[in-house]
Amino acid sequence: MLQAAFLAVAVAHLCALLAGSGVAPVTKPALMPLLAASVLARGGPRLLAVALLFGCGGDTLLGVGGDTVFLLGMGSFAAGHVCYLALWARHGSAPGRRTYGLAGAYAAAWLGTVALLWPDLEARLRIPVALYSLLLTAMALGATRARVATAVGGLLFLLSDTLLATGLADWPQAPVPQFWVMLTYLGAQYLLAEGLLRAVPASAAPKAPAYREIRTTS
Repeated sequence: MLQAAFLAVAVAHLCALLAGSGVAPVTKPALMPLLAASVLARGGPRLLAVALLFGCGGDTLLGVGGDTVFLLGMGSFAAGHVCYLALWARHGSAPGRRTYGLAGAYAAAWLGTVALLWPDLEARLRIPVALYSLLLTAMALGATRARVATAVGGLLFLLSDTLLATGLADWPQAPVPQFWVMLTYLGAQYLLAEGLLRAVPASAAPKAPAYREIRTTS
């Protein structure tokens, strides 16, 4: 029920963005609390709900405007990424060759994105944006250790925040840029949550005891 409510509000929010409706600022703060409530109702980890609520804090602060409030909003998202990193450590698979191979690709993507955006960002935003994007990239890489859904969610989060950063750098934007930012962001959070909800039971399930041969003597 709560999951359906989240999806309904998400669709309403995206439609409001496309229509330029004044409803969008009202629906936006309700999105992540609904998804967090859905996670808890389905027995998901509390830390996942906390990560989503930090996302709500970021959503709300970014809607206020101003560099200082923007940095606070970015800090709220960063706290959510730290929660996700803790969740990958608990419920993800151990890092292997595939993880280390992907780490090079994700690091190259981070370096390339920061290098391209750096000259066009305001001086006081450059280092915070670079550090935040490094944390986000680490979160997205960690998401590959859980499920396919979380891996895709991590990539969508990277895409969403990259689109947001290009707006900060005054790069040319697609029509209704906020629609694309929110579409990828909502898809990211939903897939991260769904993937973790599926990963947690599998990783938390008790393992069958190892077979031991018992010899008896008559």
